[in-house]
Amino acid sequence: MSLDVKTAIQGGKTVLGIELGSTRIKAVLIGEDHAPIASGSHDWENRFENNVWTYSVEDIWKGIQDSYQKMASDVKEQYGVTLQTVGAIGFSAMMHGYMIFDKDGELLVPFRTWRNNITEQASKELTGLFNYHIPQRWSIAHLYQAVLNQEEHIANISFQTTLAGYVHWKLTGEKVLGVGEASGVFPIDLNTKNYNQSMINQFNELIGPKNLPWKLEDILPNVLGAGESAGVLTEEGAKLLDVTGELQAGIPLCPPEGDAGTGMVATNSVAKRTGNVSAGTSVFAMVVLEKELSKVYSEIDLVTTPTGNLVAMAHSNNCSSDLNAWVGLFAEYSKAMGMDVDMNQLYGTLYNLALQGDPDAGGLLAYGYLSGEHITHFEEGRPLFVRSSDSNFNLPNFMRVHLFTALGALKIGMDILLKQEEVKLDEILGHGGLFKTKGVGQSIMAGALNVPVSVMETAGEGGAWGIALLASYMINKGDNETLEEYLNQNVFAGKEGDTMSPDPKDVEGFEQFMERYTKGLAIERAAIDNLK
Repeated sequence: MSLDVKTAIQGGKTVLGIELGSTRIKAVLIGEDHAPIASGSHDWENRFENNVWTYSVEDIWKGIQDSYQKMASDVKEQYGVTLQTVGAIGFSAMMHGYMIFDKDGELLVPFRTWRNNITEQASKELTGLFNYHIPQRWSIAHLYQAVLNQEEHIANISFQTTLAGYVHWKLTGEKVLGVGEASGVFPIDLNTKNYNQSMINQFNELIGPKNLPWKLEDILPNVLGAGESAGVLTEEGAKLLDVTGELQAGIPLCPPEGDAGTGMVATNSVAKRTGNVSAGTSVFAMVVLEKELSKVYSEIDLVTTPTGNLVAMAHSNNCSSDLNAWVGLFAEYSKAMGMDVDMNQLYGTLYNLALQGDPDAGGLLAYGYLSGEHITHFEEGRPLFVRSSDSNFNLPNFMRVHLFTALGALKIGMDILLKQEEVKLDEILGHGGLFKTKGVGQSIMAGALNVPVSVMETAGEGGAWGIALLASYMINKGDNETLEEYLNQNVFAGKEGDTMSPDPKDVEGFEQFMERYTKGLAIERAAIDNLK
């Protein structure tokens, strides 16, 4: 245990980040070198109640308090001191959704999370009105759908925010959002780094005939950029966060951000021409753009970085679930043969075999659609494996085609950006389970996107670390120092990742596979229609 760390904790030189993810709430305390020195986490699950995916207010606070307590206990155990203050705090959470309050600060309906696909009519109408893609999970789509449904509560709305905005408000009294989080509430004007005023006017006009007692600008939180001050922890807030009463009030907080923004920060991909791709159960890629896209695409969502630069996001619902099921089948086979196989070794062996397959995976075809896939317009999924009589059917090609298809839908979205819109991308940072086996997911991804793919050791630290870095930037930045400069010079300097450039043979092979994949979508459609 270093005395420096102990002194930093006692002197309030540490920074705390807490992120509320969909299955885990995590608290990370970082030291003066930005490395994590203590952490705590709390598992939680959304509930499906009255046809709505939700988390209760009790669950939210119990989870935050538990993760904070575990982090504080970790500090006590490791360094022998009680945590009483920190230099700054930041909160982030899963984006979008619907949290709506009356004038007394009471929640009007249970929190509706981003998972709810109940706003299709609102999403379509607003996309048409604004000529800007408004996905179903966005907060404005939820609000307008409630208006369309003529829900009783809409006349009593005084304030609308997100999960991160709600937590921040209760701890500081400030009704604010970071610009990245705000970009999933309502479209952002890239010049003002604030909500798009002409779209706000259009929305107010649209709901005018309803004679509601509020206008949109009255109920939305204020927008702040990275590095701006977003208030301080109040006496009530300190007691709410730390139930033991040890934590002192007055600590500054940075603007609350969304999990997309903290993911960009944690992978150092907030600069233009950079991107990051997260590949696990689902897969999404985010690319920081140099200019606006030429038109609206239903496959591409637009958000911003925590500094207000435009980001295009391609999101596919399915990535590694079907692939994992096949690996599970090989594990069962090994057991049946009397072999005791370590799962990590099994994954490593099978994934590495994929690198020995034919560049196009030998003419094989698969779809890992465990659930519906919006990019290819399927409301449900049927995992499939298909081959013709002359395909080169062997184990390397079998593994290769399942790794390929995990990125198939994502590739369609990314082709819109890289080929149709000619977006320039210098490299993309990979993180998530698909990259665990060294060099395999990375080389497949490089071939799929035809872009160098880097994987950093720190990529596993996640969003709680990302929001801690944003809080640290707020209190430690130099005069006119940008977030990109701060991250490059103070956080990621000397932390080299492994970079893999695309092999032209792999690029060509993946393109051949995609021709098969696109034509074969008719087979997937038939499977959905006929396999109930």
